[in-house]
Amino acid sequence: MTVTFEVRTDIDAPIEVVFDLARDIGVHVASQAGARERVVAGVTSGPIGPDQSVTFRARHFGVWFSLTSRIVVCERPHRFVDEQIRGPFRSIRHEHLFVESDHAVTMIDRVAFTAPAGPIGRVVERLVLARHLHDLITQRGAFLKVEAERAARW
Repeated sequence: MTVTFEVRTDIDAPIEVVFDLARDIGVHVASQAGARERVVAGVTSGPIGPDQSVTFRARHFGVWFSLTSRIVVCERPHRFVDEQIRGPFRSIRHEHLFVESDHAVTMIDRVAFTAPAGPIGRVVERLVLARHLHDLITQRGAFLKVEAERAARW
């Protein structure tokens, strides 16, 4: 069964700044320092673009995981979508939306994922994975907000 959730982050910065930082590999890695995330293949720095992929390795729940995702949609500065092409999930899709109002941006992260392992995976995805992923996306949004607002002041 697929689990979906949405996280909204309001950011006081130009939409182009937020969009580009959200695609920046270095910013992503810095936002996930708690999981000791690092890039092991694909685009290793700067913004990732259409049809490009990146492989991250990180530690979650005391176990090292690798996940390769590809940018399948990129509509600067309003939307991009990445999907797992190899990794621990049966599937995961992350849609990043950027909505401008006045001089601020609402960044909307829509995540849909399915855990592996049949019935056991369905229990784990509801009890553990959904909250864990929601927390990671929320932390990433808060980190991105600080970075974008700092960049906008310059």
